[in-house]
Amino acid sequence: MTPERALAFVERHGIVLQAARGPVPSLAEAVAGGPIKGSWWGHPMGRAIYAAAEAVIESGEVLVCKLVGGKVTYVHRRLWPALVRLARRFGKAQLAQVWSEHTPSGAHRLRTVPFPKWVPATVAKAAALLSEADAERQLGPALASLSPSPPPPTARRPPGSPRARRGRGSRSRAPGRPRRGR
Repeated sequence: MTPERALAFVERHGIVLQAARGPVPSLAEAVAGGPIKGSWWGHPMGRAIYAAAEAVIESGEVLVCKLVGGKVTYVHRRLWPALVRLARRFGKAQLAQVWSEHTPSGAHRLRTVPFPKWVPATVAKAAALLSEADAERQLGPALASLSPSPPPPTARRPPGSPRARRGRGSRSRAPGRPRRGR
């Protein structure tokens, strides 16, 4: 896959995983021509996958973040206003721009720009003009898989019930704080 085709793939799909499996397409699997078992680094198409990923990252047309399942995700520029408009539906860590850089020792270090500091003024203005319904339409079916799941409902026990009484005191302490009087 040429660099131009890799970028066109991300533009066409809008939201793409770098290499992981998930609810949106994977660039690595597109380059490889199918599912990858194990790490893509060891795949016969590993160098081509790396070249495609680098082209996408360096294009300036793609936000690299951890939007989908905490995995490296590419979001094409055309969806940035919709993403910004619906930002309250996501965790800040999902929307932070991320990249890896080499340290002098050769190790990789993850760097981030928090949301909304990476958002260009033109994108912020476009997001403000976008209705929530239009933003939802632009993100399409991927939106349901992107939103963090709501926490499970907690069962409230009536005051004075056996479990409610038994838990008092011991669970109200902050973790790591010593008990008094012992």
